[in-house]
Amino acid sequence: MAKYKIAYLPGDGVGPEVLQAARIVLDAVGFDAEYVHGDVGWEFWCKEGNPLPDRTIEILKNTDACLFGAITSKPKDEAEKELAPELRGKGYTYFSPIVAIRQLFDLYANVRPCRAFPGNPLNFREDIDLVVFRENTEGLYSGVEFHPVPDEVRSVLSRHSPKMQRFSDVPAEELAISCRIFTRKGCERIVRAAFEYAKKHGYPTVTVVEKPNVIRETSGMMVRIAREVAKDYPGVELWETNVDAMCMWLVKNPQDYGVLVSSNMFGDIISDLAAQLVGGLGFASSGNIGEDYAVFEPTHGSAPKYAGKYRVNPTAAILAAKMMLDWLGETEKAQRIQEAVAQVIAEGRVRTYDMGGDASTLQMAEAIAEKARG
Repeated sequence: MAKYKIAYLPGDGVGPEVLQAARIVLDAVGFDAEYVHGDVGWEFWCKEGNPLPDRTIEILKNTDACLFGAITSKPKDEAEKELAPELRGKGYTYFSPIVAIRQLFDLYANVRPCRAFPGNPLNFREDIDLVVFRENTEGLYSGVEFHPVPDEVRSVLSRHSPKMQRFSDVPAEELAISCRIFTRKGCERIVRAAFEYAKKHGYPTVTVVEKPNVIRETSGMMVRIAREVAKDYPGVELWETNVDAMCMWLVKNPQDYGVLVSSNMFGDIISDLAAQLVGGLGFASSGNIGEDYAVFEPTHGSAPKYAGKYRVNPTAAILAAKMMLDWLGETEKAQRIQEAVAQVIAEGRVRTYDMGGDASTLQMAEAIAEKARG
């Protein structure tokens, strides 16, 4: 009997290819696991009206962790058109399965390491070592949205906020509202997770990235709580910056920063920027981590134009698998993967197209696996 049971959700597009590559490397380090395949993504939206079937949720409930590939997402109107004809007009609404998993399993911390591997021709510079902690279950991605806006909602908002008055003459069908929802619990636990990580791994600073001078209530709450939490970590300095300035400083002086912590949408934005500094999304892994469960994934999309070609860089998926091993306590195997990736990139003999080479997805995986075995 295998030591671990891992939910295996390849998803759409290149998702199956990059997870296949990750499996090659996991096998190379002797990771003892049973992989339980789960259905997720666009195919199941089109056929069943549900991109995250209940049977897949049951798999997640009965496994130790999850490896997730990539999914296709489209706007509401386009999604409706691609439903099977017999499902159209029956009230089905597309939702992102990965967002749903995050919320269903309370995977509140999205952790995205962005480290430059020496020798990567895509590095902005080689001394970058950033980790973004993004709140994963609240904020603008909470899913509390209205279009058209019901009269009751408009009435309540108008009574409690004078600034709604300027929209009083806008017809309901011409008005859309998305709510940015923060809770004290949500802010405190993501900030504390960032400080704990900084303390454990020797980062001298945690930078809270928000916009409290304009978004006063929600960003203001995050910054206030960050200041409170920081008092418990005298060895780690708290820095504060606005999200727009953070984007500028990341391009100007990324080497000055270590751990960054932010809300859901701002964290999403700055983590992609940080990923590009170290080679792009082909190197960007992430963990969606809760108290009792975690899902690990590359942060790139499904890239449908490359599906079936085995052309994309699997390093992000391989590093996501490495993160999973760390979370499971298999630190020696995780370190072997990290070092193997570094060696292959430094040598430069095997490179995928994004790095200027011609290696396939699986050739890159095999090169990393060979180093990891040694």
